[in-house]
Amino acid sequence: MIFAPKRVGNLTLDPISLKEDRRSCEKIGPCGLGKQALYLNSFFMDRRFYCVWTDVRRVFKRVAMSKGGYTGKGLFGSLPFLVVQLSNGREISCNFKFEEDVDRLLVAVQRSHPDIPIHSKEAEKRLEKARREEEARYLKELSPEAQGAVDSLGRARDYLEKKPEIGEELSACAKQKRAIDGVKRGNLLMAVGILLVSIALLAAGLIFLARGEKSWPLYFVLFGFAGMLFVAGAGILPTGRRNKKTVQRDWDLALSNAKAYTDAYPDFPVPPQYAHPVVLTRMIRILREGRAQTAAEAFDKMKEDLKGLDHTKTVSQEEYDEIVAVKPMFRVMQYQ
Repeated sequence: MIFAPKRVGNLTLDPISLKEDRRSCEKIGPCGLGKQALYLNSFFMDRRFYCVWTDVRRVFKRVAMSKGGYTGKGLFGSLPFLVVQLSNGREISCNFKFEEDVDRLLVAVQRSHPDIPIHSKEAEKRLEKARREEEARYLKELSPEAQGAVDSLGRARDYLEKKPEIGEELSACAKQKRAIDGVKRGNLLMAVGILLVSIALLAAGLIFLARGEKSWPLYFVLFGFAGMLFVAGAGILPTGRRNKKTVQRDWDLALSNAKAYTDAYPDFPVPPQYAHPVVLTRMIRILREGRAQTAAEAFDKMKEDLKGLDHTKTVSQEEYDEIVAVKPMFRVMQYQ
């Protein structure tokens, strides 16, 4: 390979094994999961480095927030990273564009290498504390009807977890559809205007440079490129792979796959558009807290909870991950 991945741990793969493993790895965002190694990105190149699985001690997500991310104002929000801790004590951070890609990668790591922790030590302590607090809210004894509903939902959740891509596709497609459908016409027109002005500046700068002008046409070129990069990074303008028609088609396909899978399960407890393990987990939680007695009541309560959650509410990181995974599906379907 011309650009063979570089080793970042203590262990090395021979060139032939490395080439084959990297070629067949599962690509998630800028990283990849091979049978022998985990492939990590540099700032500019995907899967530029590798570390052998036996050299990995811990893999987890870290989210950096800009000031604007905390206040809801400003250009940037969350900046997700994948952090890998190696046996030699080295810690490597890999930047991701989309936080859901980090989550998908961690799920894949947990599925293929369950012995590798996917939370930081601090997060494990918070999770254990949250688990104890959650269990303290549970009723010591449920009614036979509620216990039956919990058992039924647990079996349905196990069925979904056998094919996690069903819920992952629903969640990812719903987020894309919400993002595209939520673009305001005014923002779209402004992005088009910036793009046209940027193209005009770039063209004018290149023309003046070709005529022999020096110095000041470079500013035209730089501002033109900057404007075009800004519009591309904002993700407002539709592209060949990201437009209303495409995201609607992807959502319909994800919904069709979910329906086909849940139809094979007798009396699946939720509609196929909500076939995500987190949905069933939240319903079980409501039943165990005594807020509902049946699966139908728990489903209605869960929808009420999701409707009431917005940017003014403070939640834990774990609950935030649950909300961002399933709430877009409910909003796309208008909670029906």
